[in-house]
Amino acid sequence: MACQFLFFEGLRVDYGRAMISASNSFDRFAEDAPASLDAAAEEDLDLAAVAGWFQGQPRVVERFGEALRQSIDEVLDGQRTGRFDINELEKTEKTYLGTKVEIIVRSAFDLGRGGPMDYRIAGHDVDAKWTSGATWTIPREAMGHLCLLMSADDYRSAFQVGLVRITDEVLTLKPNGDGKRAISSAGKSAIRWLIPKAEGALPVNVLLDIPVADREAIFHASDGYRGSGNGGQLRINELLRRAQGRIIDRNTALTVASQDDGPKRVRDARKLLRPEGIVVLGHQNDHPRIARELGLPVPAKGTWVAVRLAIEPPGGLRPGVDVQGTRYVIAQNGDVPAAPDEY
Repeated sequence: MACQFLFFEGLRVDYGRAMISASNSFDRFAEDAPASLDAAAEEDLDLAAVAGWFQGQPRVVERFGEALRQSIDEVLDGQRTGRFDINELEKTEKTYLGTKVEIIVRSAFDLGRGGPMDYRIAGHDVDAKWTSGATWTIPREAMGHLCLLMSADDYRSAFQVGLVRITDEVLTLKPNGDGKRAISSAGKSAIRWLIPKAEGALPVNVLLDIPVADREAIFHASDGYRGSGNGGQLRINELLRRAQGRIIDRNTALTVASQDDGPKRVRDARKLLRPEGIVVLGHQNDHPRIARELGLPVPAKGTWVAVRLAIEPPGGLRPGVDVQGTRYVIAQNGDVPAAPDEY
């Protein structure tokens, strides 16, 4: 059956990243939906009620994106493992990621528990289904029930969320070894998208988004140095040198530092990197103003942005900011780096 898509505008952001071949699978189930509802779909009032409930939620795109980001990061457990790529997960961890998504989404939307299914939404049982691959696999017990389908591509900072009722018509004929059947290519046309392919809507995984050479330099910055404390500081310093002008979140700091006090290492870097002209801005004091006037992303609580500064040259043709009576600009080639003592 065909269902009309529910679109949220203004989601697509093209970061121009190089994609690994695995990410291409995301395209295979992100096709445009038919524009009209057929009679059978129109009669599924339960699905329409659940879709309407989500439509009525504030910040629905951001909340789903934050929930999926948290789920992926918690399973990667970067602070203890140093991992930042979902492809590094073991098979059992990838399976558990689906359970983690179910739990975090339930909390994010304060959803009740269903009877046989995972959620109770608008008075209806809804099962949670997650994939980071090309399609979703459906167990026999979900037959006839509504499913909330979620997927993400961390290389594109992309995700999508949809609803479908599980019937024989939307599934492949042949089950896998666990007796599960996949949603077929034809069956995907029956998905009612709450959030269609939302490229750029998943909070960015900084360590996947930067060049490989920069990433390797960050993690090798402490080579030959024993001791987690200063080793973590060396890696954080290199992160802030190489990922300037972009938001660094707490999880990235923990993964790079690989210790409990990763955020403290970021704060300590302010003094250590000042001789190089680098400032590290957070959410407190005058930092938001400085970031805003320099045209940088403004850090929220628990995030930072680093930038190399120079004293404004004559002419004042670049965006600048006054700090302690001196006007600074973002350093370019040929500038002498300089940063204020206090900011």
